[in-house]
Amino acid sequence: MTIAISLKVNDGVVLASDSAATMMSSNGGVLNVYENANKIFNLQKGSPIGAATWGAGSIDMASIATLAKDFRRVLTEGSDEHPDWKMQFDCVSVEEVAKRFKIFMYDERYVVAYCKTEGEKPPLGFVVAGYSPKESFAEEWLILIDDKGICTGPTRIRGPKETGWYCNGDPEAIYRLVLGFDPRLLEIFVQLGVAKKDISNLIRFLKEQLEVLMVVPPMPIQDAIDLAEFLVETTIKYRRFLPGAPIVGGPVEIAVITKHEGFKWVKRKHYYDSELNP
Repeated sequence: MTIAISLKVNDGVVLASDSAATMMSSNGGVLNVYENANKIFNLQKGSPIGAATWGAGSIDMASIATLAKDFRRVLTEGSDEHPDWKMQFDCVSVEEVAKRFKIFMYDERYVVAYCKTEGEKPPLGFVVAGYSPKESFAEEWLILIDDKGICTGPTRIRGPKETGWYCNGDPEAIYRLVLGFDPRLLEIFVQLGVAKKDISNLIRFLKEQLEVLMVVPPMPIQDAIDLAEFLVETTIKYRRFLPGAPIVGGPVEIAVITKHEGFKWVKRKHYYDSELNP
């Protein structure tokens, strides 16, 4: 399980995640939880575009982290399959990168890996975020693959001048804290027999009454970083004390993307010592 967050303010967008990777058995039990998965990526070195992921940690036998680096190489060097994908990052929009990312991850790998899989397929999601050339505000694009293997997106999360937060993976703690109710409330309304046409109105009313305003447009980028870290750490600690395996955990990783500085790591784990690898 994962908590992945995209938090956008006027000055940029923050991507933050935990590092837990859960290995499941064939009967749905937890075999092990590893705490060193990579879930945030710069999609081309030097570019102001990055991505965060949640859900399945791999497609077939390749980890999402390795596939993201494969995609980065295609954007940097081109490939036999996509010679026209080699790009100068100041010439290609975030939307176009997100579309290529969807083709690379879903059309060419996920579909091939699971086309013969019957029943439930591994859900997977991505946020691709950053700056398009000559644009003043960051963009966030969402790609979702459900447990039937159906992909939607990339779709824009919010308008160019809109700010706010988005999270996925295991959002329960954040929903309870910020929105004021558990995300399973919709299911409870259904069980109570509330008409479907009324449920969306009820949820909207609850959000209007209970949501805590934590992201404001002029928030300095350092405060946005601190808030994203707080939300990830809150989820990790919330999961720690719940019954069952601690499926959200490990080091917190954070990257920030701003107009002038581009993609910068704020917190990042390494399995190698930089002194041994100059």
